[in-house]
Amino acid sequence: MDTPVSPAMLFILFLGLFTLIAKGLYILREYERAVIFRVGRLASGLIGRNGPGIVIIIPLIDKMVRVSLRTVTMDVPPQDVITKDNVSVKVNAVIYFRVVEAEKAIVGVEDYYYATSMIAQTTLRSVLGQSQLDDLLSKRDEINSDLQRIIDQATEPWGIKVSAVEVKNVDLPQEMQRAIARQAEAERERRSKVIHAEGEYQASQRLADAAGILSQNPAALQLRYIETMMNVAGENNTTILFPVPIDLLSPFTKDVFPGKAGTAPPAPAPEQSLKRATEWDSEAPSPPGRAPERSPSE
Repeated sequence: MDTPVSPAMLFILFLGLFTLIAKGLYILREYERAVIFRVGRLASGLIGRNGPGIVIIIPLIDKMVRVSLRTVTMDVPPQDVITKDNVSVKVNAVIYFRVVEAEKAIVGVEDYYYATSMIAQTTLRSVLGQSQLDDLLSKRDEINSDLQRIIDQATEPWGIKVSAVEVKNVDLPQEMQRAIARQAEAERERRSKVIHAEGEYQASQRLADAAGILSQNPAALQLRYIETMMNVAGENNTTILFPVPIDLLSPFTKDVFPGKAGTAPPAPAPEQSLKRATEWDSEAPSPPGRAPERSPSE
């Protein structure tokens, strides 16, 4: 005679079956993938394979690891670096990477996040140690490209794709900062002197052209004098110094110096000068104890 199944037994069986199904049923998001180990070997899910969506595995036999395929932003800690020109600096960076092959990221390395961080730190010290300080400050794009290429090649066997590496901050010693500031100040002063000298050169060329034009027409110079006087008088000055050209006084000098206006009186003839000198010598008193000299005519 069959023994009837009690309701408690049915409840226990139903609860165990539900637990087994819950252990083997997973829902993966769009950016997640499943790495399934069946008895220690790589395998796929019974339903849904490796995702995304619903993935069913064998409970108590399969073990599943979730792997995110989203881009990870990792901050590289500050590194003490000695550049090629023996300058000690402290540099930190940021790296962007993502998992492209979930199975390699789990099987190929124990902790892909920690391993990528260590590779980034060592590569940062190595690459910056081969660069000079000026290149580190001015050629930042080239250094970032070299870092991205080297780190990407090192993490490729792990199924990691490094999309970008950016040097974030460069801490210089105080002495080096002052030296760079002095260098920049000297460069700016040099540029200002060059610009000032170029302006003086151009101004001298324009002044030379203007002098050539004024020399061709003397009346233009007189008009320029008058214009300058008008400009000075309009500034409410009490004292005005104005140069008067000699040509303006030539009509008044005709009566004083006959002849051509603006010329000095004619010099005496040589015979008159000699006669006057002889007269002065004869009129001069003789020193005591000496007879006066007589002229040859006497």
